[in-house]
Amino acid sequence: MIELSIKTTKRTEAINITSQVTHAIRKKEGSLLHIYTPHTTCGLIINEEADPDVIGDIMAALDRMAPSDYPYAHLEGNSDAHIKAVLTGSSVSIPLSGGGLNLGTWQGIFFMEFDGPRERKVTITLI
Repeated sequence: MIELSIKTTKRTEAINITSQVTHAIRKKEGSLLHIYTPHTTCGLIINEEADPDVIGDIMAALDRMAPSDYPYAHLEGNSDAHIKAVLTGSSVSIPLSGGGLNLGTWQGIFFMEFDGPRERKVTITLI
């Protein structure tokens, strides 16, 4: 297992972690990569990294689906972050080939922060 630390700087943000993951698995053996975050108010996704407007649109859509100003019952004030984490999920799996990530041409791995800023952890497992 490999653990990455991710420091977020805003309440909500999408951080492209593709290069960090690629660097972390360099010279490691395996055919499948699994990435997991053990937090309940953030997520992981794979999506387009070529055009930053795509991630901006995703973040805006998540805000519309789970607005921060809705009168939620949870009193901590971060229910929207929990809901967005459920929608994005806490893990992704990627096949490996030729010693690298078998991502599509435009794909990247994004850490999705919904309740920052915080210091977060991501665990990488190679199978």
